[in-house]
Amino acid sequence: MKHIVSYFLYTLTSLFTIVNPLSAMPFYNSLIEGSETNIGPRIARRATIAAFVAMLFFGVAGKFVFSFFNISIDGLRVVGGILFFISGYDMLQGRETRTKSMSASERLNIQDVELRAITPLAIPLITGPGTITFIMVAMHESVTFVDRAILFVSAVVVSLATYFILIGSKRIISIIGESGQKVFIRLMGLILMMIAVEYFFAGLRPYVHRLLAP
Repeated sequence: MKHIVSYFLYTLTSLFTIVNPLSAMPFYNSLIEGSETNIGPRIARRATIAAFVAMLFFGVAGKFVFSFFNISIDGLRVVGGILFFISGYDMLQGRETRTKSMSASERLNIQDVELRAITPLAIPLITGPGTITFIMVAMHESVTFVDRAILFVSAVVVSLATYFILIGSKRIISIIGESGQKVFIRLMGLILMMIAVEYFFAGLRPYVHRLLAP
Protein backbone atom coordinates (compact mmCIF):
# COMPACT_ATOMS: atom_id res chain seq x y z
CA MET A 1 0.00 0.00 0.00
CA LYS A 2 2.86 2.37 0.83
CA HIS A 3 4.41 1.74 -2.60
CA ILE A 4 1.09 2.44 -4.33
CA VAL A 5 0.63 5.78 -2.55
CA SER A 6 4.24 6.90 -3.04
CA TYR A 7 4.28 5.89 -6.72
CA PHE A 8 0.96 7.62 -7.34
CA LEU A 9 2.21 10.83 -5.71
CA TYR A 10 5.45 10.63 -7.70
CA THR A 11 3.75 10.14 -11.07
CA LEU A 12 1.01 12.67 -10.31
CA THR A 13 3.31 15.48 -9.18
CA SER A 14 5.89 14.79 -11.88
CA LEU A 15 3.31 14.68 -14.66
CA PHE A 16 1.50 17.78 -13.42
CA THR A 17 4.78 19.69 -13.17
CA ILE A 18 5.84 18.68 -16.67
CA VAL A 19 2.44 19.41 -18.22
CA ASN A 20 2.19 22.69 -16.24
CA PRO A 21 -1.34 23.66 -17.37
CA LEU A 22 -0.91 27.20 -16.02
CA SER A 23 1.50 27.95 -18.86
CA ALA A 24 -1.22 27.10 -21.40
CA MET A 25 -3.75 29.54 -19.92
CA PRO A 26 -2.68 32.66 -21.88
CA PHE A 27 -2.96 30.87 -25.23
CA TYR A 28 -6.31 29.34 -24.23
CA ASN A 29 -7.69 32.74 -23.21
CA SER A 30 -6.51 34.37 -26.41
CA LEU A 31 -7.98 31.46 -28.39
CA ILE A 32 -11.49 31.85 -27.00
CA GLU A 33 -11.45 35.64 -26.71
CA GLY A 34 -14.02 37.21 -29.00
CA SER A 35 -15.67 33.84 -29.71
CA GLU A 36 -19.13 32.73 -28.66
CA THR A 37 -19.58 32.61 -24.90
CA ASN A 38 -20.09 28.84 -24.60
CA ILE A 39 -17.08 27.84 -26.68
CA GLY A 40 -14.60 27.90 -23.79
CA PRO A 41 -15.56 24.62 -22.07
CA ARG A 42 -15.85 22.88 -25.45
CA ILE A 43 -12.35 23.98 -26.48
CA ALA A 44 -10.91 22.99 -23.07
CA ARG A 45 -12.63 19.59 -23.25
CA ARG A 46 -11.45 18.96 -26.79
CA ALA A 47 -7.87 19.96 -25.94
CA THR A 48 -7.60 17.88 -22.76
CA ILE A 49 -9.11 14.80 -24.40
CA ALA A 50 -6.66 15.09 -27.31
CA ALA A 51 -3.77 15.59 -24.89
CA PHE A 52 -4.82 12.54 -22.85
CA VAL A 53 -5.16 10.41 -25.98
CA ALA A 54 -1.63 11.45 -26.98
CA MET A 55 -0.32 10.44 -23.53
CA LEU A 56 -2.13 7.11 -23.78
CA PHE A 57 -0.85 6.46 -27.29
CA PHE A 58 2.80 7.05 -26.47
CA GLY A 59 2.45 5.12 -23.22
CA VAL A 60 1.13 2.07 -25.07
CA ALA A 61 3.28 2.42 -28.20
CA GLY A 62 6.45 3.36 -26.33
CA LYS A 63 7.95 -0.13 -26.25
CA PHE A 64 7.32 -0.56 -29.98
CA VAL A 65 9.12 2.73 -30.63
CA PHE A 66 12.05 1.52 -28.53
CA SER A 67 12.33 -1.76 -30.42
CA PHE A 68 11.71 -0.29 -33.90
CA PHE A 69 14.34 2.45 -33.60
CA ASN A 70 16.59 0.39 -31.31
CA ILE A 71 16.45 3.09 -28.62
CA SER A 72 17.57 2.30 -25.10
CA ILE A 73 15.62 3.53 -22.11
CA ASP A 74 18.81 5.03 -20.68
CA GLY A 75 19.30 7.15 -23.79
CA LEU A 76 15.74 8.41 -23.49
CA ARG A 77 16.35 9.28 -19.83
CA VAL A 78 19.39 11.36 -20.80
CA VAL A 79 17.49 13.18 -23.55
CA GLY A 80 14.49 13.61 -21.27
CA GLY A 81 16.68 15.08 -18.56
CA ILE A 82 18.07 17.61 -21.01
CA LEU A 83 14.58 18.51 -22.26
CA PHE A 84 13.24 18.86 -18.71
CA PHE A 85 16.20 21.01 -17.67
CA ILE A 86 15.84 23.38 -20.63
CA SER A 87 12.08 23.72 -20.08
CA GLY A 88 12.53 24.17 -16.34
CA TYR A 89 15.25 26.77 -16.84
CA ASP A 90 13.06 28.73 -19.24
CA MET A 91 10.19 28.58 -16.72
CA LEU A 92 12.52 29.65 -13.91
CA GLN A 93 13.71 32.63 -15.95
CA GLY A 94 10.13 33.57 -16.82
CA ARG A 95 10.73 33.24 -20.54
CA GLU A 96 7.61 33.07 -22.70
CA THR A 97 8.25 29.70 -24.29
CA ARG A 98 4.80 28.20 -23.91
CA THR A 99 2.91 31.22 -22.65
CA LYS A 100 2.73 33.23 -25.86
CA SER A 101 -0.69 34.68 -26.58
CA MET A 102 -2.12 35.34 -30.00
CA SER A 103 -2.39 38.82 -31.40
CA ALA A 104 -5.63 40.32 -32.67
CA SER A 105 -4.60 39.70 -36.27
CA GLU A 106 -3.92 36.05 -35.55
CA ARG A 107 -7.34 35.68 -33.96
CA LEU A 108 -8.99 37.21 -37.02
CA ASN A 109 -7.24 34.71 -39.29
CA ILE A 110 -8.48 31.64 -37.38
CA GLN A 111 -10.92 29.66 -39.49
CA ASP A 112 -11.41 26.74 -37.18
CA VAL A 113 -10.90 27.43 -33.47
CA GLU A 114 -11.50 23.79 -32.61
CA LEU A 115 -8.56 22.81 -34.80
CA ARG A 116 -6.35 25.10 -32.71
CA ALA A 117 -7.60 23.21 -29.66
CA ILE A 118 -5.82 20.13 -31.02
CA THR A 119 -2.69 21.87 -32.18
CA PRO A 120 -0.99 23.79 -30.72
CA LEU A 121 -3.05 23.79 -27.50
CA ALA A 122 -3.30 20.03 -26.88
CA ILE A 123 -0.09 19.15 -28.72
CA PRO A 124 2.49 20.45 -27.92
CA LEU A 125 1.38 23.01 -25.28
CA ILE A 126 -0.22 20.44 -22.95
CA THR A 127 1.32 17.18 -24.15
CA GLY A 128 4.76 18.19 -25.34
CA PRO A 129 8.07 16.35 -25.80
CA GLY A 130 8.72 16.35 -22.05
CA THR A 131 5.34 14.81 -21.24
CA ILE A 132 5.75 12.19 -23.96
CA THR A 133 9.23 11.31 -22.70
CA PHE A 134 8.03 10.96 -19.11
CA ILE A 135 5.08 8.76 -20.11
CA MET A 136 7.26 6.48 -22.23
CA VAL A 137 9.94 6.10 -19.56
CA ALA A 138 7.43 5.60 -16.74
CA MET A 139 5.50 2.99 -18.73
CA HIS A 140 8.74 1.16 -19.56
CA GLU A 141 9.74 1.17 -15.89
CA SER A 142 6.31 -0.08 -14.74
CA VAL A 143 6.81 -3.80 -14.26
CA THR A 144 3.41 -4.60 -12.76
CA PHE A 145 -0.16 -4.00 -13.84
CA VAL A 146 -0.73 -1.95 -10.68
CA ASP A 147 2.08 0.48 -11.56
CA ARG A 148 0.68 0.93 -15.06
CA ALA A 149 -2.81 1.45 -13.67
CA ILE A 150 -1.46 4.09 -11.30
CA LEU A 151 0.26 5.85 -14.20
CA PHE A 152 -3.01 5.76 -16.14
CA VAL A 153 -4.94 7.20 -13.18
CA SER A 154 -2.32 9.95 -12.78
CA ALA A 155 -2.72 10.88 -16.44
CA VAL A 156 -6.50 11.02 -16.00
CA VAL A 157 -6.23 13.20 -12.89
CA VAL A 158 -3.76 15.58 -14.56
CA SER A 159 -5.99 15.81 -17.65
CA LEU A 160 -9.03 16.61 -15.50
CA ALA A 161 -7.04 19.17 -13.52
CA THR A 162 -5.89 20.74 -16.78
CA TYR A 163 -9.49 20.96 -18.00
CA PHE A 164 -10.71 22.69 -14.85
CA ILE A 165 -7.69 25.02 -14.80
CA LEU A 166 -8.34 26.05 -18.40
CA ILE A 167 -12.05 26.75 -17.97
CA GLY A 168 -11.33 28.63 -14.76
CA SER A 169 -8.23 30.39 -16.09
CA LYS A 170 -9.71 33.89 -16.04
CA ARG A 171 -10.84 33.44 -12.44
CA ILE A 172 -7.46 31.97 -11.46
CA ILE A 173 -5.60 34.88 -13.01
CA SER A 174 -7.91 37.38 -11.30
CA ILE A 175 -7.27 35.70 -7.92
CA ILE A 176 -3.52 35.11 -8.02
CA GLY A 177 -2.73 37.88 -10.49
CA GLU A 178 -0.05 37.82 -13.16
CA SER A 179 2.69 38.04 -10.54
CA GLY A 180 1.29 35.03 -8.68
CA GLN A 181 1.10 33.08 -11.91
CA LYS A 182 4.74 33.89 -12.68
CA VAL A 183 5.82 32.84 -9.19
CA PHE A 184 3.99 29.52 -9.52
CA ILE A 185 5.47 28.86 -12.96
CA ARG A 186 8.97 29.61 -11.63
CA LEU A 187 8.36 27.18 -8.77
CA MET A 188 7.27 24.52 -11.26
CA GLY A 189 10.40 25.25 -13.26
CA LEU A 190 12.60 24.67 -10.22
CA ILE A 191 10.90 21.34 -9.49
CA LEU A 192 11.18 20.34 -13.15
CA MET A 193 14.92 21.07 -13.11
CA MET A 194 15.34 18.80 -10.08
CA ILE A 195 13.45 16.03 -11.91
CA ALA A 196 15.71 16.66 -14.90
CA VAL A 197 18.87 16.09 -12.86
CA GLU A 198 17.54 12.77 -11.53
CA TYR A 199 16.54 11.64 -15.03
CA PHE A 200 19.85 12.68 -16.60
CA PHE A 201 22.13 10.91 -14.11
CA ALA A 202 19.88 7.83 -13.95
CA GLY A 203 20.30 7.49 -17.71
CA LEU A 204 23.99 8.41 -17.70
CA ARG A 205 24.99 5.98 -14.93
CA PRO A 206 24.86 2.77 -17.08
CA TYR A 207 26.99 4.39 -19.79
CA VAL A 208 29.61 5.42 -17.23
CA HIS A 209 29.64 1.89 -15.76
CA ARG A 210 30.20 0.39 -19.21
CA LEU A 211 33.04 2.82 -19.92
CA LEU A 212 34.74 2.07 -16.60
CA ALA A 213 34.19 -1.68 -16.75
CA PRO A 214 37.41 -3.66 -17.26
